[in-house]
Formats: sequence, C-alpha cells, structure tokens
Amino acid sequence: MKIGVISDTHGDAKAWEMAYDKFFHDADRILHAGDFLYHGPRNPMAPGYGPSRLVELINECPVPIIASFGNCDSFVDTSVLNIPLADPYAFAELDGHRILVTHGHLTEEDGEKNALARRMKVDIFVSGHTHVGGIEKRDDTIFLNPGSPSLSKRQDGRQTVAVIENGTITVYDLHTGEALDTMKI
Repeated sequence: MKIGVISDTHGDAKAWEMAYDKFFHDADRILHAGDFLYHGPRNPMAPGYGPSRLVELINECPVPIIASFGNCDSFVDTSVLNIPLADPYAFAELDGHRILVTHGHLTEEDGEKNALARRMKVDIFVSGHTHVGGIEKRDDTIFLNPGSPSLSKRQDGRQTVAVIENGTITVYDLHTGEALDTMKI
C-alpha cells in the first residue's frame, strides 16, 4: 500500500498538482494534516495561491483523502470540499498500522504528542503546522511531519511531502524528488 502524506497546502494549487503528479498519483490513500485553502494571517501568499482551483483538484482527486482540520481552515472550507475534515483528529488503520492525523496546533509539545499517541495506541502520529518536515521515533510511535509543499519554514527553504510505502516512511523535496529523511516502520 502506498500512502501520500501532505499538510499545509495553504491554497497553493500548483504545489498540490506537483505533489500529486510526482508522488501521489498512484497512492492508495492521501493523508492531509490540515490548513488546506487559506494562507493564514501570519503566512505570505504562496506563488501558486489558487484556493478555488485547489478545491477543484481535491474534489476531483481519485485517491481517497483522510484529513484533519487545521488552525487556518474554516467551516466555509468544509462547505466547498467534498471530503470530511475531522476535528481535531482523524484516525485510520492502513496497511496494518494505526495512524492518527492531526494538524498539530493543539499538541505542539512532544510530551503532549507522546501522551496522546500512548492513549490512542497509534503506530504513526502525523501532524503538520510547523511547515518543517521530519520523522522521529519515540517509544513505540513514529512521529511524522510532512512539512509544507507551499510555505516551507525549513532553514533551507525546501518544500516537502511524505510517502509511506513498503514499510518505509520518507520525506521528499517536492521539486527535486530527493529523499530528505527516511525511517523503517
């Protein structure tokens, strides 16, 4: 099973198209950790900003999307997207792994995330919000942040997404396809 993981698209239709074409077109599921359409008051507008186009792309996406509500999402967004945005957590059991998807703004501290992961007995904890991709294992849980394909806050500015496939989680540079972080499940 191939699972695409993305967060913090912030209305950037071009970033979604690139992520889909390069990484997600053959996925079985896409996990989105929130902040779909609006760039937010603290973020610049992405060069590919086109929330109406992004709505079309998401609504027409043939790959099922499991999503959580982000701090920049609004209830108006839920009226135009034809996928449910779970608030604050979405759960899935995919490829034998219990996965929690949340935006991350409600559980910013590692201790909060660890406690929630233990309580919910999840194998993979997906969150966004920071716009910085990375993978870390603590106790029995892998914590994955796919970063942002549109408004990166990485020091090197790389825009990122992640893929879970064949027992491996990888964070990729959206533009070059370079694997930036990899971990076996």
